[in-house]
Amino acid sequence: MQNCCSKEFYVDVTGGKVFVRRWTPQALADEIPVVLLHDSLGCVRMWREFPEQLAIRLGKQVLAYDRLGFGESSPRQSLPSLRFIEEEALTVFPELCQSLDAEEVIPFGHSVGGAMAIAIAGHHSQVGLCTTVITESAQAFVEHRTAQGIRDAKEMISDPAQLSKLTKYHGSKAQWVLDAWTETWLAPEFADWNLDSHLKKVRCPVLAIHGDQDEYGSCEFPRRIAGGVEVYSEAVILKGFGHVPHRENPERILDVVSDFLGKVKGACSASAGA
Repeated sequence: MQNCCSKEFYVDVTGGKVFVRRWTPQALADEIPVVLLHDSLGCVRMWREFPEQLAIRLGKQVLAYDRLGFGESSPRQSLPSLRFIEEEALTVFPELCQSLDAEEVIPFGHSVGGAMAIAIAGHHSQVGLCTTVITESAQAFVEHRTAQGIRDAKEMISDPAQLSKLTKYHGSKAQWVLDAWTETWLAPEFADWNLDSHLKKVRCPVLAIHGDQDEYGSCEFPRRIAGGVEVYSEAVILKGFGHVPHRENPERILDVVSDFLGKVKGACSASAGA
């Protein structure tokens, strides 16, 4: 099996420091890295072995970072605003890329991280920051299933025994992490949020992966994402998968991502040779 080395470091951004981990495969195919964006309760450590597996399969550097308030990044005092998805795209992500000297990236977002990946590609389409966007279990708007799933999770995690599981990854920030998710998504003012305006601005290929058993959203989400862009896109619906496909069957996700990037590369090569 191919070797993959990793390095951990911090990057200064507006609002504090973000914790970053980078995986570099022994055989590097190209210089465009994949940047992972975690879900509403996630962090770098919760990606587990998947980033290393992805780096080796694709022959690319893979980076993951803890958003401010999460994991090992700087804490936040106030809860995120209702524009937190757009704010990540406009402020933190471009500052991170600039610090890393990354002029082109492939954002790969899970859950709300997927929504952020779309917003990033939309906002920075004119400078070509994103060569491809990958979403996994991303929300495209707020469904009844989304809100009910969050209410159920809020009730379950509010139990001290369950909250301690979050503390394992977020330390003293665990309650903030829970509140940042539930209080924002369940706010009446957030009920009309959707990705439509961002999707219209995307100018790079988009892969939307979704499990048909996802407890936080129906298959209308990936269809809305893939159908809402004016560029090449695919919606891949995985039968029998829930909200975290990369943990349920990482090999399946590696295959889907690798196949899609292969098609994109082939299409670009054909276009260049025409």
